[in-house]
Amino acid sequence: MQNVVIIGSLNIDVLQKLDRLPTVGETISINSKSTNFGGKGANQAVAAARQGATVSFIGGVGEDPEGRSYIDLLNEEGIHTDAIYTKSVPTGTAYIMLEKNGHNTILVYGGANMALSLTDIDQAQDLIKRADVVVAQLEVPQDAIKRGFELAHQYGAKTILNPAPVTDYVDPDILKNTDLLVPNETEAAALLGLEPTTDYEELVARTSLFKDKLAIENVIITLGEHGAFYAIHGKPGLIKSFKADAIDTTAAGDTFIGTIAATLAADLSNNIEETLTKASIASSIVVSRPGAIPAIPYQDEIVTKLSSNN
Repeated sequence: MQNVVIIGSLNIDVLQKLDRLPTVGETISINSKSTNFGGKGANQAVAAARQGATVSFIGGVGEDPEGRSYIDLLNEEGIHTDAIYTKSVPTGTAYIMLEKNGHNTILVYGGANMALSLTDIDQAQDLIKRADVVVAQLEVPQDAIKRGFELAHQYGAKTILNPAPVTDYVDPDILKNTDLLVPNETEAAALLGLEPTTDYEELVARTSLFKDKLAIENVIITLGEHGAFYAIHGKPGLIKSFKADAIDTTAAGDTFIGTIAATLAADLSNNIEETLTKASIASSIVVSRPGAIPAIPYQDEIVTKLSSNN
């Protein structure tokens, strides 16, 4: 069983369903509205926990009902919450606009997520010391991630970085301590200063750029319906996606990453195809359901769908 530490975000998701996004200056009606727990860090933590990993969380919440409810939720999922710190700003919030075709657009208020500090990371050092894998995204300050990854390597843990939200810059000190980079095609292209692509041959050609420009040796790029590209220890490959009637893609990438964190072997290559197949199935399940955390599948659901696809 993997011991996974997530350094990440805890957001309240305000989901607004609409037929399409408005154009500039246009007002349109929202068909329905609901509030759920989300945040990339929380989604990834729940996904890893539901795949059988022992999961601890390092993050921040506000001194508000939302923050207290969030800690209760993660405790119910079996996630260790001792390193979730209460901050003087509100709990983070994400406003998700979900279109009829299943596409989503997200606006994020960082709140307590952006108050995570180096002191917080150092106080959680014992969790990192026991970890097999440390995972982070970019919805918390990069200085905190930098310190977390330094400690992870100091104590022998593998690190996984999800460079989202999309950016063209990640602190080089984070990248040099990143064992595995997991962006989507847009995030990958932004880091390289190129246009997004899902073409396999072009992605193979770009693998050397991750090493030359970013000092990244291992990368997995999620490609939506086109599957997932990987280049691990110089060996490229492609895992197909699994068919699904997509109604909400909000937590697809996070479920994919959480499943990787719970499953991938320490050398990153020994079970890469098995891991990515499992992660792809998990993502295909989550997009067929509404919401983020409520939609994340459990291990037995993935096993059942894997059996039906063989």
